[in-house]
Amino acid sequence: MTQVPLGEEREVKRLGGATLDGASIALVVALAAVVAVLSFIPFSVMLGSGGSIEMSEGIYGLIGWILGPIAGAVASGVGRFVGVLVAPHTAGVPFVSVWGAAIGSFAAGSMVLAGQRRLWWIPLTVLFVTAYLLYAGRAIVQNGVGLWPAIGATFLDWSGVLLFALPTRRLFVHWLKSPNLGKVAMGLFLGTWMISGLTHVNSGAITYFMYNWAEEVWIALIPVIPVENLFRCLIGMVIGTGVIVGLRAIGITKPDHAVY
Repeated sequence: MTQVPLGEEREVKRLGGATLDGASIALVVALAAVVAVLSFIPFSVMLGSGGSIEMSEGIYGLIGWILGPIAGAVASGVGRFVGVLVAPHTAGVPFVSVWGAAIGSFAAGSMVLAGQRRLWWIPLTVLFVTAYLLYAGRAIVQNGVGLWPAIGATFLDWSGVLLFALPTRRLFVHWLKSPNLGKVAMGLFLGTWMISGLTHVNSGAITYFMYNWAEEVWIALIPVIPVENLFRCLIGMVIGTGVIVGLRAIGITKPDHAVY
C-alpha cells in the first residue's frame, strides 16, 4: 500500500550563495558592472550644465525590476559611482549622477503588487512631487521663468510622476510579468519613460539649484528632452527584453523582490 506523506508542503529553492535583500550578490555585482560599462558611452549633452548623458540611464528601471528596490539601488549606485571614476566624460555632477541612478532603481524595485512593500510607492510619490515643486517652482517663482516654458521643459518629469502615482504603475508590472514578449517590451519601454522621469526630476531639482539656467535654456529643452528620453526607452526595451528572456530561459532563482 502506497503511503501518502503528511504534513506541511515545503518549497525547495536553489540558493546562489550570499544575498542582498533577497538578490544574489553575484547578480548584483554583474548588473553593477553593466552600469559601469554603459557609463562609457555618451549619447547626448545635458543643456544647462554641459554634462553628458550616458547609456546606463536606460537600464536603471530594468535593474530595479530584476533585483528589487534595495539591491537595485545598490547595483545602480555602485555601478554609476564606478562609471564616474573611470568615465569622467559622462560624470556630470558626480554625486547627483549617483543619486539619480540609485533612486531610479529604488523606485522601479518598489513597484511590487503584494506584501509589505506594496505601499512604498506612497512616500516615494510624495518625494517626487516635492522634488518637482522645488524644481519647477524655483524656476517660476524665483527666477522668472514663464509658466508654459517650465511646464513644457519638465514634461518628462511630471509625466513620470503621474505614471508612477496612477494605476499605470501596476499595469506596467503586469506587462513585465507577462509571457507575451510584446507586452514585456511595452512594459519596458513605457516603464523606462516613467523611471527616467523620476530620475530626472530628482536630479534636476538639485542641479537647478546649482546652475539656475535662464528661460532660454528651458525653452531649448522642450523639444530636446523627450527625444533624448525616447533613446533611453529604446535602450531599456532592447536590453531589458533580452535580459528578461535570458533570465527566464536559464531558470535562475528570481530575487525575492523582483517584479519581472
